[in-house]
Amino acid sequence: VELLCHQALVQAEAGCDVIAPSDMMDGRIGAIRSALDGSGFENVQILSYAAKYASAFYGPFRDAVGSKAALKGDKKTYQMDPANSDEALREVALDLAEGADMVMVKPGLPYLDIVRRIKDEFKVPTLAYQVSGEYAMLKAADRNGWLDGGRAMAETLLCFKRAGADAILTYAAVEAAKGLGK
Repeated sequence: VELLCHQALVQAEAGCDVIAPSDMMDGRIGAIRSALDGSGFENVQILSYAAKYASAFYGPFRDAVGSKAALKGDKKTYQMDPANSDEALREVALDLAEGADMVMVKPGLPYLDIVRRIKDEFKVPTLAYQVSGEYAMLKAADRNGWLDGGRAMAETLLCFKRAGADAILTYAAVEAAKGLGK
């Protein structure tokens, strides 16, 4: 947690408006908030990855950065069980109590129900992350002619919004932005 606080301060000093620790350590949001506030960065916001599931959809990213072979343990020991929806609400409540300003659901598409539950329960800015596996799945289906990739991508992004996401992180950001003008 101490390293996360140091990273947050370095990022705030560099001008970041939002700090987004992607870990799942207990107490990290409160510690980061205290470090930021104690150093005069009261207006720097924290985006908590409060609902981060142990998911098969992270595979393409892990392959790309070469971390798949280096993983010694199973992320199921600290990321959330895909079968458990109530844990996400508990984690979000804890992170908000510690000072998070907004929360992330990762991955997004398999957890649209979680996005909606968080939005309804807490009424805070809620983000969804369309991770590498979700993106790769749609791109592969398009490449193979199984579906219209552009329409399918737009539909998934619309589903995030309909579920309550205030913002979406996606590998398709550039192509989605271009499609908005059409």
